[in-house]
Amino acid sequence: MEIFIGADYRGLERKNQLAQYLKSRNVEIVDEGAYEYVEGDDFNTPAVKVSQAVRDNIGSFGILICDSAHGVTMQSNRFKGVRAANCDSVESAKLAREHDDANVLCMSAHFVDEELMKQIVDAFLDTHFTNLERRVRRINLLDEREDYA
Repeated sequence: MEIFIGADYRGLERKNQLAQYLKSRNVEIVDEGAYEYVEGDDFNTPAVKVSQAVRDNIGSFGILICDSAHGVTMQSNRFKGVRAANCDSVESAKLAREHDDANVLCMSAHFVDEELMKQIVDAFLDTHFTNLERRVRRINLLDEREDYA
């Protein structure tokens, strides 16, 4: 399993903690930045890198962390084929995978502590999409149009 991981300055510490944890699970990590604390850096850069990597590597996953997780989630969902979910609980991570086949997990460095983050990641990675016709149809509709009024 390959996971692309990224964060802005607010999520840098959590990203590094999570990368160590994932390595202990024998998961291949590709760190897309930030690599150092630069106050005020933009969440967009790592979110774009992670989203492009997930889009281009079918079957891979992404993890993004910023202060609230809202910004990275919005940026990530601009990429066709990427389904980013902002999860702050184990249950939300499970549902994002089961119901929506989410492939990018976004979390808040401000609201989610290290231990809960590990539990959310475990739930996200260990839960599989339930391939029901209605769910597949809904997911396909996400990428169908780019010109909504």
